[in-house]
Amino acid sequence: MDEDTEYNKVGDVVGCHVEDAVTFWAQNISRNNDILKLSRALAEVCPQANSVFGNPDFTKIYGGCFSEDKCWYRCKVQQVISDEKCQVLYIDYGNSEILNRSEIVEIPKNLQFPSIAKKYRLWGLQIPPDQDLNQFDQGRKFLCSLIFEKEIKMRHKATYQDGTVVAQAEYGKVDIGEEVAKKGFAEKCKSPINANNCKEKKIDVVPYKPWNAKVTAPAWENRPNPSVSNRLKGRFGDQIGTNMRNENHTGNHMPFAKEKLMACDFIMGSNISLAKIKQDQKLIEENEKLKKEKEILQEENHILLHNYKELESTIAQLNHQVQEEKEASKETLKHLGETLHTYVGTKLRSLAAQVEVLKEVRCANMNVHFGDDLFRAVKEVTERCLIVPSSLGKLEKIWAEYNLAQEMIQLCKNVNESDVLILKRNEVQQNLYSAVEEFIREVEELPLSERSTILQELSASLEAVYGQASEADDSEEAFQQFFEWKQTKLEEFSRVRSGTNASLQILATWFSGMIKSATSHMEGRSDDYSEYEITKIKEEITGLRNSLIQEIYNEQEEYERLTCLVQKWFPELPLLHPEAGILKYMNSGGLLTVSLERDLLDAEPLKKLSTKHPLVCSEVQEQKVLLKGYSVDVNTEAKVIERTAKYHRAWSEFKEKSGLLQLMFLFLCKSDPLVYLMVPYYPGASLGALQASTPLTSEEILKVMEGVARGLHTLHKANIVHGSLHTNNVFALNRKQGIVGDFDFTKSVDQRASANSMVVGNLNLISPELRMGHLASPSSDMYAYGCLLFWLFVGDQEFKIKENGTPEVDGLNMDNKVKSLLLNLICSNRMTAEQVLNDECFLFPDVIPAPPQSEPGEELECEKTEEKGEDIISSDNKTDDNEEIDPSQ
Repeated sequence: MDEDTEYNKVGDVVGCHVEDAVTFWAQNISRNNDILKLSRALAEVCPQANSVFGNPDFTKIYGGCFSEDKCWYRCKVQQVISDEKCQVLYIDYGNSEILNRSEIVEIPKNLQFPSIAKKYRLWGLQIPPDQDLNQFDQGRKFLCSLIFEKEIKMRHKATYQDGTVVAQAEYGKVDIGEEVAKKGFAEKCKSPINANNCKEKKIDVVPYKPWNAKVTAPAWENRPNPSVSNRLKGRFGDQIGTNMRNENHTGNHMPFAKEKLMACDFIMGSNISLAKIKQDQKLIEENEKLKKEKEILQEENHILLHNYKELESTIAQLNHQVQEEKEASKETLKHLGETLHTYVGTKLRSLAAQVEVLKEVRCANMNVHFGDDLFRAVKEVTERCLIVPSSLGKLEKIWAEYNLAQEMIQLCKNVNESDVLILKRNEVQQNLYSAVEEFIREVEELPLSERSTILQELSASLEAVYGQASEADDSEEAFQQFFEWKQTKLEEFSRVRSGTNASLQILATWFSGMIKSATSHMEGRSDDYSEYEITKIKEEITGLRNSLIQEIYNEQEEYERLTCLVQKWFPELPLLHPEAGILKYMNSGGLLTVSLERDLLDAEPLKKLSTKHPLVCSEVQEQKVLLKGYSVDVNTEAKVIERTAKYHRAWSEFKEKSGLLQLMFLFLCKSDPLVYLMVPYYPGASLGALQASTPLTSEEILKVMEGVARGLHTLHKANIVHGSLHTNNVFALNRKQGIVGDFDFTKSVDQRASANSMVVGNLNLISPELRMGHLASPSSDMYAYGCLLFWLFVGDQEFKIKENGTPEVDGLNMDNKVKSLLLNLICSNRMTAEQVLNDECFLFPDVIPAPPQSEPGEELECEKTEEKGEDIISSDNKTDDNEEIDPSQ
């Protein structure tokens, strides 16, 4: 047949991935510059792109974040592992891995061109069918050492229908296929490639669409991943297989000689006789093996026969027992049949007699209130117990002195000394008489007779209700009996509560359905109402919502009282009543509530401000609030609650004077795996929005940044590192009160500190030590604070950036006090937030001059900036997927 134009065509490629000893991926050297442009385009597009949700398209090309270098590459989804993970193939390199859905993003259509890397297979070789796993791995490593990141010449032979190119590979003067076959990692194909195995068609070169990115291509040796551009093509038939059997290792076609055929026949005859001998030897060995297996089976048969006889005897015994039980059951059934006619009447008469006895007992004890007497007795014994007289301690002390004086007199043998001791004893004796008289007076003043009368009355009342009292030999056993009785009552109470809760749940479901039905009915008939009626209905709904929020606040106050009781008096309450959720409320620092739901609020989505987390705006009691939604599972839910509780406790210590954004409520969504955080909403109050519209004056800057320093001091005092301080997360309320916004509570401090939004203009807010790989700390927060202060005061002045990324302060038109403060904030040994609050800049803010403003010739540029203010705010808010959106926007 006619050969295709691609047959025996030679191309230079570089290996990038090895699958087995004969299959690998390679990239064409001519596409080096294209790979550089593609990498730059993906690095710019992918961090801002949307993650893949729902069912992915297996034919579509996405962007994937490679786990080893955290860079973006094009990929296709091969398999959906779970709701959170997918297996992807990097189409430009050939390797694959499992990624989270958040690491797979959509890419634009101009990047949706076919793969650059090609899959190749060594010509005329195949993997031996009996190859074990160790040999397979060694063969793959051997081929990798021959082709990985090396320039190879590929001689095109054929193209499979799945796009795999069959080719002869050469590295210099070395035939890679022959080297693999020599090592025994592959063998020659037993059947030639025919037309049924290959796809016979022309494949056009895919047009490449350039990007606008200006990139200077480095030398090829510096590129770890060379690429391929065109799909190679080939057309083969049975003739190719025949020719391949007739060609030598250099590719020249030569016919077989007659001598070679004769030699071949001789070798075949020798192989047949040798094979027969081996086959006979194998049969003998199998025969011996079968004999041994026969003996083993005979022994097992004997054992099974013995077990069978034992089971037969056991079954006979069981049949006898079943027969006896059957006869006994018949007799019992017969007796029940005889007594059935009179049983019901007898049982009813007995029940009626017991009811009469119960009525008599109730009539006799009508005035007895069960439990009241017991409660009164416990209170009388515990709270109104008699206080030990204060003179008793004094009496005991003097009595001990008197006994000691008596012992000294008894042990004394000198008359002179005895006189002194007797005088001392008499003095102590007088003191003892005085102490006894004082003790008697205090005892006489105690209400002993009154308390004895009360206790006797209570004892008689308790005996009438609970029976005659008896002395308990073992008090622990008595307490154990009381505990068991109490536990039984609590279980009964829990059952009643569970039944009540179930009924309330059914009622709530029905009520929710009615509300939805009424809402849909009102929406369907909204045209029938006048504007006045619609306004009135909205006011009623707002009033109901505010009342509901007020009830939730009241519920939080009750939880606070319960928390106080648990901490001071009754630590067992969370264990006895787990359904009340006391422990969850305490662990959340008073934030968590189960009574609030997103559907209860008139929430308006804010899609422009967030590309990852759900963000909605609402109004609660005439205050605008934001609801931030975080996707959580069992593990992250506990971490989110722990981090928000720690932040809320730091705010609660100083409240409005803490310099922090308040966290109002934390509640879990019942329909979706989301946790919602409610915070106040301050539109247009962030530093980024204010500086884009109406910049702050020097006095306003110092007032605002003093509040920010106070907020950082509050966090650092509670051992919290913010790690996400930037222009959209610092707010200036009324242009004078500065507060620090919250952060993404699903991320650790190091994840927050490495976000792309930690940049303001050309100034990077990430401290030098963080860029070197150190952990985030209060010092890195103070560096970001210093950069924000520098950005506010520098105004329109141009400034230089040092090699370590810090700004150059010297040479700028700025007050010396501010310069001194900035130098102490961006250096390695930085000031703490407490030291910043005591700085001269904040003690005397009126003497600091205003930052330089734009010159008159720059008015046109300022007007353009104001016209684009809204776009600037919007672009600042659309941060990457690694950063939390703040409530000011």
